[in-house]
Amino acid sequence: MATGPKYKVKFRREREGKTNYRKRLAMLKSNVPRMIVRISNKNVLCQMIIHGETGDKILFSGSSKELVKLGWSSARCNLPVAYLTGYLCGKKAKKAKVEKAILDLGFTDVIKGSRVFASLKGAVDAGVDIPHDASVFPPQERIEGAHMKGETKSKMIAVKKAIDSKF
Repeated sequence: MATGPKYKVKFRREREGKTNYRKRLAMLKSNVPRMIVRISNKNVLCQMIIHGETGDKILFSGSSKELVKLGWSSARCNLPVAYLTGYLCGKKAKKAKVEKAILDLGFTDVIKGSRVFASLKGAVDAGVDIPHDASVFPPQERIEGAHMKGETKSKMIAVKKAIDSKF
């Protein structure tokens, strides 16, 4: 004779495919800030988040919209922009005395050389200690924009110097 339901309904965010609670719990138990990279059709967003008693707290964030103020004039959702956004977030982390973080991919597909890993490389180049395997980074030529038309490399160097001078 059955004593209870045979099926347990999952939490709403898990049903919607937004949260993997097992991975999230493992990351939260580490008490290390999480670096979250989100790519949309027009922008790249990089955030450092720490878990608190009342929920997650965003320590700071870097967005490709901020790069426009620093001198970037091209599209805001390509590989060089993802690198610069990660670099900006990493510099903000160093300024806020955040030395260590972990990458939270969420349900993002893990593809070697993708924009997410370009952002990771930017944060690592800025000096934040994030566990990684260097084989997932895109090639340096692609980060510098060699595959794109225009003067992407010179723009990228100028914006990187602007980020260094600001932080």
